[in-house]
Amino acid sequence: MPIRIYNSLSNSKEDFEPIEPGKIGMYLCGPTVYKPSHIGHAVGPVIFDAIKRYLTTFHGFDVTWVVNITDVEDKLIAEANVQGIGVFELAERVEQNYHDALAALAVTGVDHFPKASENIAEIIEMIETLIESEYAYVVGGDVYFSVTQDDDYGKLSNRNPDDQAGHRELASGPKKHPGDFALWKQARENEPDDVKYGSPWGKGRPGWHIECSAMSKRILGDTFDIHGGGLDLMFPHHENEIAQSESCTHKPFAKYWVHHGLTRFNTKKVSKSDPEMQAALTAMTLSNLLQEYSGELLRFFILSTQYRRPIEYSPEELANKKKGLNSFHRLFKRVNELGVGDVYDAPSAADAATFHLEPDGLCDEAVELSNSVADARDRFQAAMDDDFNTAVATAVLFELTNDVNRFIESKGLESSDDGAAKTFAFNSARALVSLGQSLGIFLAAPESASGGDALVGQLIDTLLEVRTTCRAEKCFDIADTVRDQLSGLGVTVEDKPTGATWSIEKASDELQENLIQAHIQTRTACKTAKNFALSDMIRDRLATIGVALKDRPGGTDWELT
Repeated sequence: MPIRIYNSLSNSKEDFEPIEPGKIGMYLCGPTVYKPSHIGHAVGPVIFDAIKRYLTTFHGFDVTWVVNITDVEDKLIAEANVQGIGVFELAERVEQNYHDALAALAVTGVDHFPKASENIAEIIEMIETLIESEYAYVVGGDVYFSVTQDDDYGKLSNRNPDDQAGHRELASGPKKHPGDFALWKQARENEPDDVKYGSPWGKGRPGWHIECSAMSKRILGDTFDIHGGGLDLMFPHHENEIAQSESCTHKPFAKYWVHHGLTRFNTKKVSKSDPEMQAALTAMTLSNLLQEYSGELLRFFILSTQYRRPIEYSPEELANKKKGLNSFHRLFKRVNELGVGDVYDAPSAADAATFHLEPDGLCDEAVELSNSVADARDRFQAAMDDDFNTAVATAVLFELTNDVNRFIESKGLESSDDGAAKTFAFNSARALVSLGQSLGIFLAAPESASGGDALVGQLIDTLLEVRTTCRAEKCFDIADTVRDQLSGLGVTVEDKPTGATWSIEKASDELQENLIQAHIQTRTACKTAKNFALSDMIRDRLATIGVALKDRPGGTDWELT
């Protein structure tokens, strides 16, 4: 089956055929680096990183992916002025914030991050070509693209050039048509010197649209395969890119236009320029989100929606996705505890043998699981080949998770010596992991309390020991309170025949202190219930791991010994 892509240029799904067999050029519009990146800025990079991983793994394409950085623009100049710093000092700081966020989100596939400031010569050359062919004209020190000279202007968005009327008038005078847009902007006296570039038309800087055309042309050529970006960029930005690029080269600009849905909060588009969004955006900046949530969770949240649909952001949605992601992590922890190997060390999904498991000599349940693994691979690929439907692909992963769990339970593997069955379960789970890794998830075990966080692990183990004792003594209220406390701190507890196990989605700096407070609260509940033996047990257990409790008239203090 061929890969099918929804092409915004034709408003239909088309068979994907790269311009050069075996190779793909892909361009994604990146950020204007004047304010910290928010969750909306993560959507495009995560989606296209997953697309590149998939195309490389399942189809063997050699993909060159470009994401531009706009570091010369009106908003940057204005924000730098507000902060009282240089334009490029601000740009470098915000760009680093963006790169740090992409690293946390496992966005590793970008091959080039060209900056507008580093491509001024290419931009000027392109503008000169447009002027010579009369697609552009000079007014004083400004240069405009003439939309009326481009016969098929508006073919991407089906919008009228007049819709651009009202955009910023430049210093030199009126445009010939309200829809004409700036290719070069004359410098103003009050603007900093470092954004005043020399040109045949005087000191100035490029317009926003021409940057992407010049940078994509330099790296990917006159025509490339896939151009991506948010729906909000279709007009005027992408429309203007097409107009100026094709008028310059007289060749098609991009073969497939892939637009992702916008991120919404309370049904409104997430935008740095919306005053009502400012308070919400503080919580939605990636640096703040990544302090509270793992990068894997944010990536999983984005990929759980088909890319053309809007993404509804809310803490409640993230909590729901966290539960889903934890179900995978619990399975992988369960499989690793079988002692066969590390499930995260999975073979590539490109290796067909990963999904062809031999259940010879095992039970009927193994045959069923073998069929499920092979079927999951086929359905996963079918979903991704159908316009990169990551929502359906992740649903396939959930189903396979249930199948592997069911096999482990049916065979009682956690208390069994059946090495062959354990190995079969392990290989089935590794097949699941390999599919996830082709989307950039399940790359490693989630952060847990170990090494430097050893005390956190001991504190959790102690609370679970208290819970077990409470249940044995039928003190169910206190036992339930312990579990609720752990859940509230982001610790997931799973009861198994061999005992309770736990996992942490992401350890926080406050977790150690909060766990000690949970012990103190549990001890107070034991005293209230007149279970003084259990109260003393909590104090003694804490003492053995280096936490001393001191009861005072106003409550209980603690210190690390």
